[in-house]
Amino acid sequence: MTEEMSPAERYAASRRRAEENATALARFRELYEFGLDPFQIEACQALEAGSGVLVAAPTGSGKTIVGEFAVHLALAEGRKCFYTTPIKALSNQKYNDLAKRYGAEKVGLLTGDNSVNGDAPVIVMTTEVLRNMLYAGSAALDGLGYVVMDEVHYLSDRFRGAVWEEVIIHLPQSVTLVSLSATVSNAEEFGDWLDTVRGDTKVIVSEHRPVPLWQHVLAGRRMYDLFEEKSGPAGTAGRREVNADLERLARMENSRPYGGPRGRRMREADRERERRARSRVWTPSRAEVIERLDAEGLLPAITFIFSRAGCEAAVQQCLYAGLRLNNDEARSKVRAIVEERTRAIPDEDLHVLGYFEWLEGLERGIAAHHAGMLPTFKEVVEELFVRGLVKAVFATETLALGINMPARSVVLEKLVKWNGETHADITPGEYTQLTGRAGRRGIDVEGHAVVLWQRGFDPSVVAGLAGTRTYPLRSSFRPSYNMAVNLVGQFGRHRSRELLETSFAQFQADRSVVGISRQVQRNEEGLEGYKESMTCHLGDFGEYMALRRELKEREAELSRQGAAHRRAAASDALEKLKPGDIIHVPAGKYAGLALVLEPGIPGRSGGGHHPRGGEYHDGPRPLVLTAERQVKRLGQIDFPVPVEALERMRIPKSFNPRSPQSRRDLASAMRSKAGSAGWSAPPRHRRERSAAAEDTEIARLRTAIRAHPCHGCEDREDHARWAERYQRLRRDTHALERRIEGRTNTIARTFDRVSAVLGELGYLDGDTVTPEGRRLARLYGELDLLASECLREGVWEGLGPAELAACASALVYESRQSDDAVLPRLPNGQARAALSEMVRIWGRLDALEEDHRINQTEGVGQREPDLGFAWPAYRWASGHGLDAVLSDADMPAGDFVRWCKQLIDVLGQIGNAAPEGSTVRRNAHKAVDGLLRGVVAYSSLG
Repeated sequence: MTEEMSPAERYAASRRRAEENATALARFRELYEFGLDPFQIEACQALEAGSGVLVAAPTGSGKTIVGEFAVHLALAEGRKCFYTTPIKALSNQKYNDLAKRYGAEKVGLLTGDNSVNGDAPVIVMTTEVLRNMLYAGSAALDGLGYVVMDEVHYLSDRFRGAVWEEVIIHLPQSVTLVSLSATVSNAEEFGDWLDTVRGDTKVIVSEHRPVPLWQHVLAGRRMYDLFEEKSGPAGTAGRREVNADLERLARMENSRPYGGPRGRRMREADRERERRARSRVWTPSRAEVIERLDAEGLLPAITFIFSRAGCEAAVQQCLYAGLRLNNDEARSKVRAIVEERTRAIPDEDLHVLGYFEWLEGLERGIAAHHAGMLPTFKEVVEELFVRGLVKAVFATETLALGINMPARSVVLEKLVKWNGETHADITPGEYTQLTGRAGRRGIDVEGHAVVLWQRGFDPSVVAGLAGTRTYPLRSSFRPSYNMAVNLVGQFGRHRSRELLETSFAQFQADRSVVGISRQVQRNEEGLEGYKESMTCHLGDFGEYMALRRELKEREAELSRQGAAHRRAAASDALEKLKPGDIIHVPAGKYAGLALVLEPGIPGRSGGGHHPRGGEYHDGPRPLVLTAERQVKRLGQIDFPVPVEALERMRIPKSFNPRSPQSRRDLASAMRSKAGSAGWSAPPRHRRERSAAAEDTEIARLRTAIRAHPCHGCEDREDHARWAERYQRLRRDTHALERRIEGRTNTIARTFDRVSAVLGELGYLDGDTVTPEGRRLARLYGELDLLASECLREGVWEGLGPAELAACASALVYESRQSDDAVLPRLPNGQARAALSEMVRIWGRLDALEEDHRINQTEGVGQREPDLGFAWPAYRWASGHGLDAVLSDADMPAGDFVRWCKQLIDVLGQIGNAAPEGSTVRRNAHKAVDGLLRGVVAYSSLG
């Protein structure tokens, strides 16, 4: 390791170097044909003077120049530079850039998938690779002078963000840190933290876009400017306002017909004007948008569609519309490049991968780009786009994350996207990130962002997104099990706690306490005012309101008890259902006739097994076929009242829930059976007599309320409103006070809980990491503790390579959406038993975490293993063909490759962590060989 120097010593040494070699920046500038911007020069000068830097600037502004200067300085000083990126694709891209500039012998690449020239003085790597080096005390850290953290705003990422903070905290003080971020609104706060943990750090913020960005709205055939400049008084700057024509159009489009005679007269008068306006306003088709941009000279363009299927459909729509953006010469170049880049793909795989349809789009200059595509295909699209041979790309938002693929224009179809839980409006930060792709430096004079007109369009909403150029950086740092054993192994428990307290998460928590304390003071002043307003001359109004609240709570409690009784009765009725029962689902989305396929009762053959030890927390969940031919697993919410079988029928053994024809035939037979039995929809259930009417406590409270002096006050309800406000504000104030208490030492408290779990399981013994703990230290990932427990209990002993691959897949795979209707297919034999045992162990760990108040929703703890990739992993590792595996997996080739590569990574960790000479170690490496073939092997980007 490099001998550590204090920040002052490092600064003085750097000043001496700068004086001896004052021309480092001058020589660096000679490498570029263009001049550097002021913020780039300022950052490079700070680096040369020995400071660390945080550079926050818009997408496409050239932040990476500062990172490249750190590479230049390291080579000039005979030291090492590590250039880290958040994703493998960006690492590959940066490696190629630096190798071209400095020579392949001086540049290496480490991404987990690839290891190229690992002893080079300049190494490009993913941030996780550097984190693992730091924990392992790797010899590669010797002589390290600079670390560049590109896209450092990723530390907000809920799943991976902690890695950035771990690296920043653990890097030796002798290393100069170069942090490159998108424009964030709290860059100074982040810079203050860097200054605290890394020493002298200069914060350079630039809001300037080197290529100006114009905002537009495309409605029908007309392209409107989103903003218009209003001139100010002589000698003063004008102001920017939302285009009045757009606002007028929105009012007209979104207006509702008037009612009554006057409304009819107004409609008559406005009819012609509205008809003319509406004839100009519609959402243009995707092909029309591209044709319009082409006519305006605004291609190449990226259209962001927040759906993979939508991206593929957009390409097909453009092809069906006969759109051609390339001439014969460009088409020939495209075909030559594509054939060269895909030469390694076997002919039998081309049809499975949709190669010929993809090639047709490329030849016409049109392509999709999303995570479901084969990585090689994505890479080709990026290369052709940069070369100007693909002019229209339909992409999901993942393209905006770092890949160097700028366009002249960016189109946003909608301003709403699915965030994994619900459809939500995109944030100003997301809008900035997406539209930041528009405008190619050195090529375009200006960039263009185009939002498509949609029903209910509000120009002021788009203006708000476009006008808010920044978003805050929020830490997502939480201690994990792997982090805990690595920290304790290196520093001991006490020092580890202190290190965690230096995290950006704790820094932000401590700062936020100041603002919360001020809010508590304001609330207390408000409480005094409310108390005065609720004062009653007839008696103690607080006492009177306490009686009213007690009555309300008692009524609510009785209501909950009644609901619980109804749920219990409904659950008892569900317990009696059998396969073949025809029932009427009383409520919910699938109300109506249904046929029970599986009762979904724990312990019954074919029932719905729940991994937390075999019991459903919300009762049986029958799998049914609805009259509309859908196979769905229903829950308690669909059965607010008891249900019973109307009729019974036999389910054919040949019934396949995945086959539309099979579902159609059985649904038809069910309807016929129910009809022949004379079934009709049941009458609505009568409401039960309220338990409140017979409750003595409620009767007592009502009597006390009527007898209270304040009950007779003329201003009683006015006082009550102030009293309710008082109560709400008091609750809010108490919550704020609890937050203040909870935000002190939050990270260290979480570390203590994690350490307590590890101590109970025998991974830690005070300040000592046990042999089991050292094994856990080699397992990185969301389910690190589960993997370690499986190794310790020998769950995977005796499994073949393909079976081990199936089991390990549950540690990495996460379904894009839950589908309870169809249980995942699993391999038979030992693999199935091992997967079941993994779920059992997870249930035990989950209960243990609950005992220690470790909350998965806060990013700590072990999520439930997902068995959805076990069958595809088993089949691929067994040597089956791509066509058969993808057909069974029912997933795009890109997803399949990505999950295989993550599985390969975790199998490598398992192999390294397993005991020497064990079958698990041997078969983990064999499983990697079995997976790393064909489409997985020739995909160069992960």
